[in-house]
Amino acid sequence: MSLALKEENAHSLPLDTVLLGDSIEWMRTLPECSVDLIFADPPYNMQLSGELWRPNNTMVDAVTDEWDKFSSFSDYDLFTRDWLSAARRVMKETASLWVIGSYHNIYRVGSILMDLGFWILNDIVWIKNNPTPQMKGVRFCNAHETLLWCTKSQGNRATFNYKGLKAGNEDKQMRSDWRFPICSGRERLKIDGVKAHTTQKPEALLHRVIVSSSNPGDIILDPFCGTGTTAAVAKMLSRRYLTMDREEIYVKAARERLASINTELKLENDAVWADAPNPRIPFVTLVESGKLKAGDSLRLKEKNTLATIMEDGSLIAGNLRGSIHKVGKILMNLPACNGWAHWQYLDPVNQEWQLIDEVRKI
Repeated sequence: MSLALKEENAHSLPLDTVLLGDSIEWMRTLPECSVDLIFADPPYNMQLSGELWRPNNTMVDAVTDEWDKFSSFSDYDLFTRDWLSAARRVMKETASLWVIGSYHNIYRVGSILMDLGFWILNDIVWIKNNPTPQMKGVRFCNAHETLLWCTKSQGNRATFNYKGLKAGNEDKQMRSDWRFPICSGRERLKIDGVKAHTTQKPEALLHRVIVSSSNPGDIILDPFCGTGTTAAVAKMLSRRYLTMDREEIYVKAARERLASINTELKLENDAVWADAPNPRIPFVTLVESGKLKAGDSLRLKEKNTLATIMEDGSLIAGNLRGSIHKVGKILMNLPACNGWAHWQYLDPVNQEWQLIDEVRKI
C-alpha cells in the first residue's frame, strides 16, 4: 500500500471517538495500515468459580463479569486469534502492538501472536506496589502482570523513544520491570459509588507505554476500551485516539471521562540531545564549503605546531602530509589521534584559536 493511500486511510478513521459495539467487527471496517500504536487489555479468561472471601468474612470484588467468561480454552483462543488478526490488519508497518495479561492468558496470547507472524520485542513485567493479597494462603501473592510489546513482523522497526526514556530515568536505560501501584483512590472511576470497571489500569502505566512507542499526533487504538484509560492518556499526551467497547455502560463512562479532559499540552520537539555526537562529515567538506580555506593554517594546540590546509583536505606540516588524524598522531607521537579534538583554526572574527570541531557545528 502506498504512503499516500495510508495517509488517506488515516484521515478516514473516526478519530477521537469511543465506539459502541464489538471490537473485532469495528476493526474489520477500519482502513488497512492506519494506526501507529495499539494497546490491548483483552479479557483474561480468569476462570473464577464461586465467590472469594477474605478472612474477615468480607467478599473480594474479583473479576466475575460476563465479558471475561469463555466456555473453553478453544473458544478463548479463537476469540484471541480473531481480534489479533483484525488488529494486525490496521497496523502500519512501523506500528507497535502492546498486549497486557496475567498468567491466566498471556501465554496463550503469546503463542497466537507468534503464529500470526507478530514479532515480540520485549515482555514487560508490571510489578504492582500494592497488589491484592492472596486470601486463601495457598499460593504466592500475585503481584505482577505481563505486557508483550510487538511489531507487525520480524524486521519491522517500530517507534521507540529510547533516548527520552533513558534521560527521564536519570540517564539509565529503562528496564523491563516497571513498578506502579494498581488503580485506586481518585483515579478509579465509580458509578453510583461502585467502581465502574473491575480491571481499570493506572494512567501511569499507559503513560509509559504511549510515550515509549509513539509520538505526538500519532493514532492510538484500544480495542477494549473499558473506562477509556488509553484514550484519556493519549488525549493528555497530544495523540489521536480511537477506542471501542461492546458494553454500553463502559462507553458512556469513557465518553464522560474524555469530555472532562482539557489539555493544552504543546511541546517543542526540535532540541538537540545533549549526548548527540558531532556530525560525521569528512574534513574536506569544510574546505569545499568555504568554512575553512585552502592555504589557511591550522595549529596543533598541544605543540603550537602549524600545518597548511590543502585543497583536497589534507594537511602539510614540514615534510609530513596526511589527514588531520594521521599528521596529528605523528607530531604528538601517539598511537591514535582524533584530529577534530586537537587542531585549531584562527577565528577571523575574534582572532582567537578554536577547535576545528566547532566549525562543523555551524
